Amino acid sequence: MLPSALRHRLSPLGGMLVAALTEPDPKNTARRMALVAFAIRILSAAIAFLSQIILARLMGEFEYGIFVFVWVLVILFGNLSCVGFHSAVIRFLPEYQATAALDEIRGLTTTARIFALVSASTLALVGFLSLWLFAERIEGYYLVPLYLGLFILPMIALGDVMDGTARAHGWPLSAMSPTFIIRPLLVLAFMVLATTMGAPHTARTAMAAAMAAVYATTISQFLVLTWRLRSRYVRGPLRIEMGRWLTVAVPIFLIDGFGFLLTNSDVVIVGFYLKPDDVAVYFAAAKTMALVHFVMFSVKAAAGPRIAGAMAANDRRQLAEIAIESARWAFWPSLMLGAVVLAAGPILLSLFGPAFVGGWPLMAILFAGIMAKAFIGPAEILLTMAGQQTLCVILYACALVANLALNLSLIPLFGLIGAAFATAGAMFVEAMLLHFAVRRTFGFALFAFASGRSDHDNNGAIHP
Repeated sequence: MLPSALRHRLSPLGGMLVAALTEPDPKNTARRMALVAFAIRILSAAIAFLSQIILARLMGEFEYGIFVFVWVLVILFGNLSCVGFHSAVIRFLPEYQATAALDEIRGLTTTARIFALVSASTLALVGFLSLWLFAERIEGYYLVPLYLGLFILPMIALGDVMDGTARAHGWPLSAMSPTFIIRPLLVLAFMVLATTMGAPHTARTAMAAAMAAVYATTISQFLVLTWRLRSRYVRGPLRIEMGRWLTVAVPIFLIDGFGFLLTNSDVVIVGFYLKPDDVAVYFAAAKTMALVHFVMFSVKAAAGPRIAGAMAANDRRQLAEIAIESARWAFWPSLMLGAVVLAAGPILLSLFGPAFVGGWPLMAILFAGIMAKAFIGPAEILLTMAGQQTLCVILYACALVANLALNLSLIPLFGLIGAAFATAGAMFVEAMLLHFAVRRTFGFALFAFASGRSDHDNNGAIHP
């Protein structure tokens, strides 16, 4: 049961919803964008979950395990190949728009696309060469799906840049719906169509369907966004400030990259050590338990503007109150939703197929790690808003090292149980590091049961 103080307070997300729908304020544009993004993420989670169930049923655990292993690698390296440019666009475009710097806008939007395509294509060429050189050391059932995956990399990178460009202009539907709604639906539709027409129910067919879906989605998004940009900005010269853009893109790349590796390295390492059947079971268990993460996602979306306001007012007491309240909103709903998901775990996993029910113990172990992160709430938002990006990079690097070390140590010894304990352990390490970093930076302890008292002065000012 939620504490009485929380029951009598309006949810930050609910308050944001009411304000966005009723207040005629320019800030409502950002609020509406956040709400649309949140709605798309919720819908995409449902689509992704259902589509993965259907794909697992179509292919069986062995072929499905091959597919998810290769697909995770494609998404991982496709995202990283942007080198943070998709986020740099979000950072610089509003600044250029505010000063009507059209030359810089044209230069940034053009350079970001070219950079993403060239970078991802170069990485794909390295991948082709590596597969050719080390083909004898790779299991035969992985080779063709990996080759197909390499053809997808440039489109994943271009899609991420298109996403960032649309977000920077306040176009959430154009930004998120292609990647989070249209693409997974097309992957499923093309796979069902192919198997209905007699194609084998294999990972090769699934990767071919994924390649067709990614190209169709990204090229369509590119054409639509290009038309919207040309309608908004007149043609003219381009000004390229590559050095300035990279100084922002690279730190973002490191932070996002470490975070992305943290959330996907377990599946990759399981794929290196264990058979595709095990990859399939682990992936299904992890993604089912990941439904709980949407509590934290919503809390961060609601807490971000409030934390920014407290930072701008230089009010440490208000900042501590907002942060600790957000941690409570992250912890208690996560605990309740996680308990429900865990109780329904055998039923949810059975939807993937009978063999997947054995993944329920993995869900229980992963749940402990998720709760460790929920216990400290939006700690990384506090640090990044205080200008502690370098500290965040160091913390995420340490957490990633712990993740890799635990996975490499425990998976060979204990198999899937070892992978689950390694991932949960890495989440505990990440939570502890963030907790100590917040206490050192702001002088208060951030966790769900904290009182908000400072270790520093009592004048209420923030001293990051």
